Amino acid sequence: MDIVKDVLTFLADNVFGQVPVLIGLITLIGLLLQRKRLEDVLAGALRATIGVVILFIGVEVFTGGLTSFQTVLASAMGTEPPKADHTLTEFLSRQGGTVALVITVAFLLHVVIVRLFPAARYLYLTGHLMFWISTVTVAALVTIAPDADQLTLVLCGAGFVAAYWTLQPLWMRPLMRRVMPDDRFGYAHTSSLAALVTGYAARPFGDRERHDTEKLKLPRQLSFFKDINVSTALVITVIMLAAVAFADDAVVAKLAAEMDDKLSPWVWGLLVGLRFAGGIAILLFGVRMFLAEIVPAFKGFSDRVIPGTRPALDAPTVFPVAPTAVMIGFVSALAVFLACLAAFAAAGWFTLAPPMIMLFFVGGAAALFGNAVAGWRGAVIGGVISGLTLAVGQAVTWDLFDRTAPELATLADPDWYAIAWLLKAADPLVGGAAVWAVPVVALAATAVTLVVLGRRESRRAAVQDTAGKDTGPGKGAEAVSGA
Repeated sequence: MDIVKDVLTFLADNVFGQVPVLIGLITLIGLLLQRKRLEDVLAGALRATIGVVILFIGVEVFTGGLTSFQTVLASAMGTEPPKADHTLTEFLSRQGGTVALVITVAFLLHVVIVRLFPAARYLYLTGHLMFWISTVTVAALVTIAPDADQLTLVLCGAGFVAAYWTLQPLWMRPLMRRVMPDDRFGYAHTSSLAALVTGYAARPFGDRERHDTEKLKLPRQLSFFKDINVSTALVITVIMLAAVAFADDAVVAKLAAEMDDKLSPWVWGLLVGLRFAGGIAILLFGVRMFLAEIVPAFKGFSDRVIPGTRPALDAPTVFPVAPTAVMIGFVSALAVFLACLAAFAAAGWFTLAPPMIMLFFVGGAAALFGNAVAGWRGAVIGGVISGLTLAVGQAVTWDLFDRTAPELATLADPDWYAIAWLLKAADPLVGGAAVWAVPVVALAATAVTLVVLGRRESRRAAVQDTAGKDTGPGKGAEAVSGA
C-alpha cells in the first residue's frame, strides 16, 4: 500500500504538478501515437515544453509586478488581511500528501470517464489548477467531516474533483465555440463560472460584430492604444504611479530597494508597469508556441487512445484572441474590487486583500468571453462581475475555512468559492460518515449529464445525416430554401 501511495504522490508532484512536464509528455506520446519520425517527435515535444516554460516566465514577470502592486495598493488603501488562527502552510503540512493523492486518483478517474463517455470530449490539462482544486476540495471535506481518515478524504475528494474536471470544460463549450469556432481545445480554468454568468448577462447589451474590442475605432491621436503592449504599459503604469502617490513612503521605498537600492520610488513604479507589459508579451508568445504543438499532437490521443477527445487548457491560451478585452476586464475588475474594498471598510464588515493576480486572470478571462458575446460592453460587464465575485466571495468565505486555511479565500477564483459553498451546503446531509455521498452524487450527476449530452448529439448527428441524404441531384435548391 505504501508503494502505491508513493507512486501516486510522485506522479502528482513531478508530472501533474509540473505543467511543462505534463504538456511535454502529452505532446511526446501524441506524436508517437501518430507514428511521426523520431526527430519530429523530439522537436515537437521540446517546442511544446519550451512554450509552456516561456509562458510561465511571462507569468512570473508580470505577477511579480502584480504582487508589488498589491502591496502598494493595500498600503494606499490602509488595509491588510484579517488575522487567522490557521495558515495554508500548516494545512498543507498536514494534508499535503492527501492533496497529492487526490490529484493522481482524480486524474486517472477523469481519464476513465472521458474514455467511457464520448460526450465528455475534453481532457483537463491545467496542472497547477489540479493542485488548487484538490486543495480546496480537501479543505472543504475536512470542514464537513473533520474525523475522516486519509483514505476517505482521498477517495471522496478524487470522485468530486474528477466530476468537476469532466464537466467544467463542457459548460464552457458554448462560449468557447464563440471564441474558438474550430473547437481545437477546451477551456480549463477556475474562472469559468464568472465567464459563464458574463456570457448570459452580456447578451442584451451589445453585439460583437459592431463592438468588438479588437476592432474599436480610435482617434488618430489615440491609435497607439491598439497596440496591446503599449496600452498595457500605459494603463498599468498610470495605476501603479497613482498607488505609489498614496501609499506609505516606507513601504514603497522598501519594495523599490528590493529591485535597486538607489532607485527612486517613482522610477520603480514606472519599471513595474513596463515589466508587467513585457510579461504579458512573453506570456502570449509562449501560448502561441505551445499551442502550435500540443493541439496537433493531441490528435494521437484523439485517434488512438480516447477517440474524439480534445485538450482542455489554461486561461492564457485564449488571451491572444482578444488581448484588449483582457486588459479592459482587468481594469474594470480592479475598479469594482476597490470600490467594494472602500465600502466594506467603511461599513466595518471585512478587510479585503486585493488579489491582483486573480483580478487579472479572472477579470481578463470573463471579459474575453463577454467580448465574444457583446463586444467591449460585454468585456466591461465581465470585469464588473469578476470584481464583485472576488470581493464578496473573499468576504463570505474566509470564515468557512477558519479551521483549515482561511488564506484560500484570498487566493480564490470564482469556482473555488462555488466548490467550497456547495460542499458546505451539503454538510447537514453528508457530514461525518455520510461524506461518501459527495463522490457518489457528483459522479452520478456527471454520468447522467454525459448520457443526456451523448443522446442529444446522436440525435443531432442523425438529423444532419438525414438532411445530407435528402440533398441530392435536383433537391439542393429545396434543401437550401428549407434551411
